[in-house]
Amino acid sequence: MVNVPPASCTATFAIGFGQRVLLTVDTEEEFDWNSPFRRDGYGLSHVPAIRRFQSFCEGIGVCPVYLVDWPIVHDPRAVEIIGDAVRRGKAEVGVQLHPWVNPPFDEEVSERNSFAGNLPRDLEAAKFLALRDAIEAAFGSAPLCYRAGRYGLGPYTADLLKRAGIKVDTSVRTLFDYSFRAGPDFSRHPLNPYWVDDARSVLELPVTSVYCGPLRQLGPVLHRAQRHVPTIFSGFSRLNLLERIALTPEGVTSEEALRGIEIAVGTGLPVLVLSFHSPTLAPGHTPYAKSEADVEALYAWFTAIYGDLARRGVLPTTIAEIIAATGG
Repeated sequence: MVNVPPASCTATFAIGFGQRVLLTVDTEEEFDWNSPFRRDGYGLSHVPAIRRFQSFCEGIGVCPVYLVDWPIVHDPRAVEIIGDAVRRGKAEVGVQLHPWVNPPFDEEVSERNSFAGNLPRDLEAAKFLALRDAIEAAFGSAPLCYRAGRYGLGPYTADLLKRAGIKVDTSVRTLFDYSFRAGPDFSRHPLNPYWVDDARSVLELPVTSVYCGPLRQLGPVLHRAQRHVPTIFSGFSRLNLLERIALTPEGVTSEEALRGIEIAVGTGLPVLVLSFHSPTLAPGHTPYAKSEADVEALYAWFTAIYGDLARRGVLPTTIAEIIAATGG
């Protein structure tokens, strides 16, 4: 599933679908991003902040996709807040697998094994199916969307998703390479949605990242060169010759994101995929929200981004609408 797909796999959308934007939330536990992975010691204190975020989304006409993991689906507060929105048709729920906190616990906890796609086939499947079933029991409907935690796809994931009835995967982070951490390399993957299997039963919906600047066509080459010359890419970025922009409020300013949106919309991308982590909704849990001011800046980011998208005629969408528009 991590192989670069041929152009023939590119998905087409129904006439009239136009260009849309999907908001995905990696809805997960709090943990120290700079420490070794642990099965315990995580927190869930940010969960009540999801209520405010959901209200904000409803106010701007956005239906977020909460990609929930094991600790979240077993937190009654999260199930109540997200479940209420799902029942009212104001949110969708999907699967996000963090293998180090998701039973069965048959593997060593390590960075390599934090990418679910590196696990043995049966263990990846057992963890995924346990989580999928827990989500269906908690929210009353089977999830149709998946994101591997840490974007950790593997050689068996596509077949697993197909067998499990997952219609959309959004684990590919185009232009990013995690191979130096034993993860997948997406540096050559396309940004346009594509089918991951010949039967066209699973649609890949990459998280949106683009290159901007005069040298943007050379972006993949220069990023690979950075493995040998660590400062090469940052140098081009400082000179405004090349920048990689991910559509996220985490570490990306609204001004940068607006430049990225201009590029993505200009290429005719049918679906822009925004993403961030739920612990950023409260201060002190991620590097991107150290204070209340940082949290308020996140809301300001979304206000600016969705205002710009509306002016461009890019409407919010849902997983259900994407499935319908692609005939999935």
